[in-house]
Amino acid sequence: MSPEKKIKTWLPLWIGLSIALGIFIGSIYSQFGSIGKVEGTGKIDAVFNYINKSYVDTVNMYQLVEEALPKIVHELDPHSAYIPASEMKRLNEDLEGHFSGIGVSFYVLRDTIVVTSIVPGGPSEAAGIQQWDRIVNVNDTLIAGKKITNADVLQKLRGEKGSEVKLGIKRNDDSKLINITVTRGDIPMNSVQAAYMQTDAIGYIKVGTFGFNTFNEFISALSKLKSQGARSFVIDLRGNSGGSLDVVVAMVNEFLNKGDLIVYADGRNFPRQDNYANGSGTSKEDDVVVLIDELSASASEIFAGAIQDNDRGLVIGRRSFGKGLVQSQRSFPDGSAVRLTVARYYTASGRSIQRKYEKGKYDEYELEALNRYMQGDYVNSDTASTLIPFKTEGGRTVFGGDGIMPDVFVARDTVGMNSYFNSLASRDFIQEYAVTYSDMHRQKLQEFRSAEELVRFLYKQPLLTNLVSFADNKGIRPRPYYVEESRKLLERQLVSYIVRNFFGEESYFSIYMQDDALMKKAVNFIEKGLAKPESVVEERYKSISLGQGISFSIPREPGALFYA
Repeated sequence: MSPEKKIKTWLPLWIGLSIALGIFIGSIYSQFGSIGKVEGTGKIDAVFNYINKSYVDTVNMYQLVEEALPKIVHELDPHSAYIPASEMKRLNEDLEGHFSGIGVSFYVLRDTIVVTSIVPGGPSEAAGIQQWDRIVNVNDTLIAGKKITNADVLQKLRGEKGSEVKLGIKRNDDSKLINITVTRGDIPMNSVQAAYMQTDAIGYIKVGTFGFNTFNEFISALSKLKSQGARSFVIDLRGNSGGSLDVVVAMVNEFLNKGDLIVYADGRNFPRQDNYANGSGTSKEDDVVVLIDELSASASEIFAGAIQDNDRGLVIGRRSFGKGLVQSQRSFPDGSAVRLTVARYYTASGRSIQRKYEKGKYDEYELEALNRYMQGDYVNSDTASTLIPFKTEGGRTVFGGDGIMPDVFVARDTVGMNSYFNSLASRDFIQEYAVTYSDMHRQKLQEFRSAEELVRFLYKQPLLTNLVSFADNKGIRPRPYYVEESRKLLERQLVSYIVRNFFGEESYFSIYMQDDALMKKAVNFIEKGLAKPESVVEERYKSISLGQGISFSIPREPGALFYA
């Protein structure tokens, strides 16, 4: 056969084989080769595609992504996070200041939901639900006696606005259930938990979080207290974990002069952004003291740092949490989102609010508050060695690098907090007995016209004796010495919880804070002129040097109220 004829015979076959081989190699390369070639997000896409096409078993790719993304994003820093749609909804409710539910507060008492209060004007009030009703059935399903948790209750009673939930109610001693259908609606959540006059001229405002409605609530609180004669304010941010930047900037603006730097943000690909006071504040001449602790974070630290760095007022308490990372959020169509750190927050003096963290050791970061307790930060001025000195607008030295260090350190007081008290508190027996007592004596307690009258009555009752007997029946044996040592603390908590059941959250704080030594110290500084904005800085602080180790009592967080 001639060479020309051989070529004509074999060429089509070689071309066909080459095409087939190319297709085969391309298929293999698309599954294997691309994983090794591409970088960054391309690898992630390639791996997921490879799993989806080739894994031995059927894979729920949506679930796989939902489980993988949190791990990927969290590796960046302690606060960058992927947030599933279900969790995103709850976080948005916290910021927006409302949720959709039936409008009650409740307590799970012996595996039964007890309605402890009704939101005025809410769906439950309209449907005829009453305080101290027991919710036995939800949508014809028995839930009483089922070891139901607070989270379970929220899941069953909250829901889409306009949706209905059928409740089986047991009222008083009536054995017959009352069936009531409630149409869910928007339920407000107040972030300003209390605003009342501590003295004839000093107002107290407790801010629980910085949500979208907090500024309006805060302005209303300032206005109310000023109408009652307040010319000085104690702003309590203890336990406040933060919230909206715009809201905290607007709030602290009320106390600062035009041009005062409130906070600035700066990052690698985030041009510096400064936030200044615009001079429109209504309280620029009023005294102000800010209370913080180790759980005050983010927006709370911005507020305290702005007051401190502009020499505008006094910050009292313990070094704050140290969360100063700027988060940018990108949302997905399914309602989930990624919150990514893009910058850091700095106070006017240049202090970074964010405390240090080590990549991959975020469990230690989360346990920082416990570690500080173990190393003595709460009884000494502060044992942190990383604090850096900065200068305020007036030339005063402040410290930063790990949260906000207060002007006056206040040690954690443990008076009355012995092993007996801790046993009661850890099992929630103090609040449980307060609810039980309130329910048993509700007819009598509802007769009182003011919280003050009820307080006087309660302190005459054998509440502590009954609590000890109540706890004894539940397995905590009486220990007379420790009971007596904790007497004042236990009685104060019992009375405060009971009063809250009839007169609300603000009455709780007004009573509980009466014996708060930190509050008394704040009032003392104001009355001595040590928090006045026009005072000379050196004179104002010469007797309040950092790290005196003064020991005062600060309030523990009240028993949580749950709303559905």
